[in-house]
Amino acid sequence: MNDHNLERPRLPEPISGLWEIAMNLSWRWNPRARYLFRRLDRPLWHRTRHNPVAILQRVDPGRLARLAEDADFRRLHDEVLATCRREESREGTWMAAEHPEFGDRPVAYFCAEFGLHNSVPIYSGGLGVLAGDHCKAASDLGVPLVGVGLLYVKGYFDQTIRLDGWQEDMEAAFDPASTPLVPVPGPDGGRVVARLEVNGHDLAIGAWKLRVGRVPIYLLDTELEENRPEDRQLASRLYPGGRLERLQQEWILGAGGVRVLRAVGVDPAAWHANEGHAAFMLLERVRERMERGSTWEEAVERVRATSVFTTHTPVPAGHDIFPLEQVEACATRLLDTPGMSPARLAELGRGLEGPGGFHMTALAIRLSGGLNGVSETHGRVTRRMWHPLWPGRSVEDVPVGHITNGVHLSTWMSHSLMEFLDGHLGAGWVHRLADPALWDAVRGLDDEGLWRVHKRRKETLLAFVREQARHRWAEHWGDSGHLVGAGTLLSPDALTIGFARRFAEYKRADLLFRDADRLRRLVTDPRRPVQVVFAGKAHPADDQGKRILQRVYEAARDPGFEGRIAFLEDYELHMAHRLVQGVDLWLNLPRPPLEACGTSGMKAALNAVPQLGTCDGWWAEGYEGSNGWQIPLAPDEEDVDAWDARHLYELLEERVVPLYYEGEHHAAPRGWVAVMKEALRVGGSRFTARRMVREYVSDYYIPARRGTPDGLPVEAG
Repeated sequence: MNDHNLERPRLPEPISGLWEIAMNLSWRWNPRARYLFRRLDRPLWHRTRHNPVAILQRVDPGRLARLAEDADFRRLHDEVLATCRREESREGTWMAAEHPEFGDRPVAYFCAEFGLHNSVPIYSGGLGVLAGDHCKAASDLGVPLVGVGLLYVKGYFDQTIRLDGWQEDMEAAFDPASTPLVPVPGPDGGRVVARLEVNGHDLAIGAWKLRVGRVPIYLLDTELEENRPEDRQLASRLYPGGRLERLQQEWILGAGGVRVLRAVGVDPAAWHANEGHAAFMLLERVRERMERGSTWEEAVERVRATSVFTTHTPVPAGHDIFPLEQVEACATRLLDTPGMSPARLAELGRGLEGPGGFHMTALAIRLSGGLNGVSETHGRVTRRMWHPLWPGRSVEDVPVGHITNGVHLSTWMSHSLMEFLDGHLGAGWVHRLADPALWDAVRGLDDEGLWRVHKRRKETLLAFVREQARHRWAEHWGDSGHLVGAGTLLSPDALTIGFARRFAEYKRADLLFRDADRLRRLVTDPRRPVQVVFAGKAHPADDQGKRILQRVYEAARDPGFEGRIAFLEDYELHMAHRLVQGVDLWLNLPRPPLEACGTSGMKAALNAVPQLGTCDGWWAEGYEGSNGWQIPLAPDEEDVDAWDARHLYELLEERVVPLYYEGEHHAAPRGWVAVMKEALRVGGSRFTARRMVREYVSDYYIPARRGTPDGLPVEAG
């Protein structure tokens, strides 16, 4: 079985490579490829939200025939196709040059979600987008990596806001036929790739393959006729609310993912569990070794030595804990393995709370030799949080390191800014991201030129906001009361602040409203107005997050704010690009130390958008004094929310707003542009996914391949 299952269009022979290009998501970070598809049909490009597969399925055949006769279009087609094919090899990449000893055996990268493009909505938030950027950077660098996840055809939810501001969640299914997903054939040519025992019965697992440059990702699927009706939906919904369903889903991801890799002939040299949802991958590999004759101790030691675990949150709700009896029931046949026992299983999953529950993060820690958090602060918090698993050691000696997250530059930086930098930094600068001199040269960029690029991006954002409001009003709202709150009154001349995050309580989207009168004076100042654009979703089960969102939305519709507060519904990747590229200032207000990293501010920085944020996550190490503004940590005796709100208002009133409007009578506000340049310099030199993946290779993947990780966790069993 192959991509013939998709609705493949008939393309004129001279441009038939369009399908091959569309079926690899590397087009997403290739400006020439994006231009190629945009030329097919610009209105359709926008209507499909930049989905080449859907465009090729819907474009007028007459248009294709005319383009096949266009010599310029054919040359562009041939150039992009050649680039796509050339990048199938790792020859000439950083990995081939720096670490040829690694060979072709890949790193298996397991994650519960992958945020790669809005046409493949199998992600919820930051974890998935980070995983997507990780895979893209691995492709750029030539790191042999294979991703494993789940295909959530019903996983992504659409967000609508009632007039009273309450979020309603609508299940949104997507059709794989309009995406670059290819079904993986089983050994008999059918859909079944592997089988797994779940709660005492067999489950058939299918898989889809998604190409992300040089990196393949296998997405597991249980929607198969061979399965019981109640089992067919197990892998279809992202983070299901029911605990048993979620446990079974993680069992499929981890244990099933290992079996799928074995079935398709992938033999990893190292294994990376990205967050605790994937921890059953480690347990399945222990079972494999024991079935081949290893003792319990030998199997655990070998799995540890070749495994890496990254934890992404210090927030308790981010760590899955299941009833031990449910895990035992789910993994019945695992317990039948000679040498395995309920006591050993229970010990592997024993958390800080003691016996009874099965803690997925504790399981991953005990079975991984390489352990890391995702920022310097998060590494310290994680060592302190999990210190009890290493009795007799000091907190400083707990073997948990950190690799600060990064974002994929060619995905998140606007095309117009990249073109501007081409003219100032030289062609090919995107291949020299590790060169400090490249980023020092940013300080010499032309002020007026940089400001013009930014103003165009801001105008693009506001046009997008208006179009979003028009479509939402026509398709969903039916009541003009939503229009003001949707940003239709925003001005291109006002200082525009962006806040787009998941609406969780600790992220404090409503901190800005702690003193509503003070905020009202700030945004309605007739000489120096400020406007704030909010976007984000609360988890369907998080009523507290929904109440915070409701408060923000009520402010957006409050006439007292004069239309300068906006909330954009249904936040997703397509909208995220517009926001981080088009606002003037990024706002990030997590309550320290609960933000593990927070990559949205990095994406803004790569667009020369400075951040104002609390001293947490990446901003604790990224703030250098001239690239944005930081709220200092509150003293222990202070009310943290009151302290942070007071400093937030003071920074806006006394430093941010005056600096932005300081040069309002000139072509560019010189002081503000200087901060923009520093934001870009710091973001580009220190917070790209390319830097992040290089550190994973040197600090974790190579030691795991050798079976010699830096530190071993507490003994288990």
